[in-house]
Amino acid sequence: GVHVIEPGLGYLACGMVGAGRLADPEKIVAETLAVLGVSQDLAGETVLITAGPTYEPIDPVRFLGNSSSGKMGYAIAEAAIRRGAKVVLVTGPTALTPPSAAEVVQVETAEQMRNAVMEHFAEASIVIKTAAVADYTVKQRSDQKIKRKGEMTLELTPTADILAELGARRVKPSQIIIGFAAETEHGIAHAREKLRNKKVDAIVMNDVSQAGIGFGSERNAATVVTTHEEIDIPEMPKFAMAQRVLEIALKLRTPQKSEVASR
Repeated sequence: GVHVIEPGLGYLACGMVGAGRLADPEKIVAETLAVLGVSQDLAGETVLITAGPTYEPIDPVRFLGNSSSGKMGYAIAEAAIRRGAKVVLVTGPTALTPPSAAEVVQVETAEQMRNAVMEHFAEASIVIKTAAVADYTVKQRSDQKIKRKGEMTLELTPTADILAELGARRVKPSQIIIGFAAETEHGIAHAREKLRNKKVDAIVMNDVSQAGIGFGSERNAATVVTTHEEIDIPEMPKFAMAQRVLEIALKLRTPQKSEVASR
């Protein structure tokens, strides 16, 4: 059950040249990952991932937000790095520590997230949008703290639909774009509608009405809706689900690569 990594060739302590020097760190990492069954099938890919919530300010101390913890997106970022990808992680406010090997862009609002995503979109071969981006923002933010004085009405305006914009501005045919959708009812129907309207390759639908999964949890379950199928992912740790999502992304790329080659 022991796997031996052979020593490298080089100058030894005795002054002679021969086998005995420490193997290169890259070789040690590659062989360790191979023994652990971790594939490097994303080597050469750039994966752009969004994670966490966005906060839409009302005044200097209040904001509109949601319950996203960012755990799913961070799990996908870590899994993609382990599979050899370069990862750009655009993250809203979370309490998580991002993977050290990722290029991290910290944002707060939907507009900031949209700008960061568009800045890195062209270099990405795979885009996975797990972030819970606010659908609305406050039309007129107050520069001063709003004092309590009875009922108050907030006028909201829609934010940019980042996923739809990505689908409409796809840089190259081989680029894969996957969105996440948190639903509480008619999940599959809504996911299929989003898939069609936003012109993306897959929607990962989470039924957040189920207890024990989704926002803030260490576990998740989903149905991945593509043009041709619906893939059920049973409840499992988010890191394991991240691996499943990446495997589906690679399978989606295969026919697209073949199609490009045939042209």
